[in-house]
Amino acid sequence: MAAPSVAARRLVGISTLLLMLPLLLWLFLLIFLPHLDMFAVALRERVGFGEYRFSWMHFELFFSESLYWRTFLRTAVMSMLTTLLTLIIALPIAWYIAKLVRGRVRSLLFMACLIPFWVSELVRTYGWMILLRESGVISGLLQWSGLADAPVEMLYNDVAIMVGLIYASMLFMLVPLVTTLDSLDNSLVEAAYDLGGNHFTVTRDIIIPHAMPGIVSGSIVVFMLSLGNYLTPVLLGGKDSLWFTEQIFTQFITRFNWEQGAAFGVLLLVLSSMIVWLGLKLSGQSFAETMK
Repeated sequence: MAAPSVAARRLVGISTLLLMLPLLLWLFLLIFLPHLDMFAVALRERVGFGEYRFSWMHFELFFSESLYWRTFLRTAVMSMLTTLLTLIIALPIAWYIAKLVRGRVRSLLFMACLIPFWVSELVRTYGWMILLRESGVISGLLQWSGLADAPVEMLYNDVAIMVGLIYASMLFMLVPLVTTLDSLDNSLVEAAYDLGGNHFTVTRDIIIPHAMPGIVSGSIVVFMLSLGNYLTPVLLGGKDSLWFTEQIFTQFITRFNWEQGAAFGVLLLVLSSMIVWLGLKLSGQSFAETMK
């Protein structure tokens, strides 16, 4: 009887490996291998046509040139602020969808959140440009209502960038929040109110602790998407947006300096991962528990 059980376990192991093979190939070929190659490119210095040598100079340039590390800090801070504002906006919406509506209304609200993602990010960003530009819809309404005497330019500033990033990231915060809040037992909330709690204490002591895995997972996704976004900051922030991904684009495409661009790409991955790790430590969450 032992032999068939061993054979059966081996067969299950082989079947599991075959099922996981496409995912493993995808991770290796499209994520791990390109990043490994990019790191190798970042560690070489061009000394002649087709001649390279090992060097850390491209990483050293990031820390020695204030424009580069200050641009990264600005990008990281604005991405954190985007994540926080997205969470503040998404939390009451997620509570309403998860607890206060049912049936067709809930499906319609989810559909309303999904509809903007039926078109590309470029189209969505151009939509905000039409709304916020000097001759756009909002400027026209302000003039028509008498609140403005002249056209109002609301593009090419940090506020416009934040609006675009929040709009682009909202769904990725909303879905994990709705999922976690949906599993919250309503009786716990009712008991908290019966024991004298108010909206603030119930939210602080019951709702937020229960929704913490969704908050952390949504925040990680929104932060990484905002930090690595290129299109929205460039179009809504203009040439002075000072977004780190624009620096990477400039090195690769404009200056044809692939070594420096690869170094910036590696630094973006490492530094953003460190920020996420620090956020997990401060929140007392683990990555494995958050992604369950």
